[in-house]
Amino acid sequence: MGAQPEPRRGGQQRIPRPADFRVMGPPSWASLDPADRRPTLDQIRRRLVASPAGAEPVSLVTGSVPSAVLVPIVELRGETHLLFIKRPETMTTHKGEIAFPGGKRDPEVDTDLRATALREAREEIGLDPAGVEIVAKLGGVSTAASAFTITPFVGFLARPPEIVPNPGEVVRVLEVPLAELLDASIYHEERWDGFQRDMAIFFYDLIDETIWGATARILTDLLTRLVA
Repeated sequence: MGAQPEPRRGGQQRIPRPADFRVMGPPSWASLDPADRRPTLDQIRRRLVASPAGAEPVSLVTGSVPSAVLVPIVELRGETHLLFIKRPETMTTHKGEIAFPGGKRDPEVDTDLRATALREAREEIGLDPAGVEIVAKLGGVSTAASAFTITPFVGFLARPPEIVPNPGEVVRVLEVPLAELLDASIYHEERWDGFQRDMAIFFYDLIDETIWGATARILTDLLTRLVA
């Protein structure tokens, strides 16, 4: 039998790439030894504790809505994984995009943005807040088209979760090994001139999906902290 073809990477996400985009160089983890792409949860904890506190998000447009996401990290099959969701095409914003579970703050039920992240993760994929340990707050990011200011929280899951996707908000849950995300061959950075000049736009080409936009900015912040 001949060699099996490599699985196709990259998805059908809508990417409004301008004609004059510029491709940048490799990530800071490009020279990382493959053995170092598999940190344990304890190693991740130590590196996040040692990293500087994440800055608050700065609104890009008037009337931005405070929101939060959870960056779930869990050990599966002896290896560290991150959990992502794929948003349905029926959503009003970010249709079909790969994201972390999260959403806008509800001031009537959320005491703070940390509570928002945990509530949204429960509503979207059934994560029990009691089984999530918040270990860090990453740098905030903002969106223009959907007008969100997003505060990301890294949460360790005590055990492999029983995922219960909300079909109205989630069409797929992705369990992605951290070692794959730290493989520089699936990453690239572009610079765009849009509502801001020389914007850094990050991309991670998974099998059949692409992480980009606000989620990729959050992910890049996390990975940079882990290898700094």
